[in-house]
Amino acid sequence: MDQANIVLPGHPHDHEVFRHLPFPFAEGRFPDSLGAVVQCTVLEGREPAREVVHTAENSWIVGDGFNDPNLPNAAVVSCMRLVVEQNSTVARLADLPLGHLAYRENPGMPWVVEPHSWPEE
Repeated sequence: MDQANIVLPGHPHDHEVFRHLPFPFAEGRFPDSLGAVVQCTVLEGREPAREVVHTAENSWIVGDGFNDPNLPNAAVVSCMRLVVEQNSTVARLADLPLGHLAYRENPGMPWVVEPHSWPEE
């Protein structure tokens, strides 16, 4: 399993996170140690989570659907647990199938789920 120890701003303890954990998750909940690539704007609460990707390779990505996540320092590895603390409705997506994207226009709007594919370069 790929793992990393990280220290998150505002959180005094190291968090061991794992990139890939067996899916589906027990009890339909994100494991506390599940890691994801998360836009800093979402993690810091400056923007809501508007996009959640569960890649075909069983990795998770969370974005704000607005700012460019590919800019330097725009995204970090974090615990999905911290994403859910900022955006409680993300917890509903723990059963998002491999290779799918969930998105919404804004908080309070329903999540729309569809197959995910990477754009052609």
